[in-house]
Amino acid sequence: MLDWVFVLITAAIAYHGLTYRDDSGETEIGHLLFGSIALLFCIRVLMVDIIGVV
Repeated sequence: MLDWVFVLITAAIAYHGLTYRDDSGETEIGHLLFGSIALLFCIRVLMVDIIGVV
């Protein structure tokens, strides 16, 4: 159950970080960086711990 919560939280962080735009419509490098890191952790936990692909 904890793995599913972790995947959902990191997926939300990744989505926010990768789709965030400031007031002028530009992306920020910090949001893109941490969004992509969160996406990597999300996919890793989903594939290895939940699905079992090694």
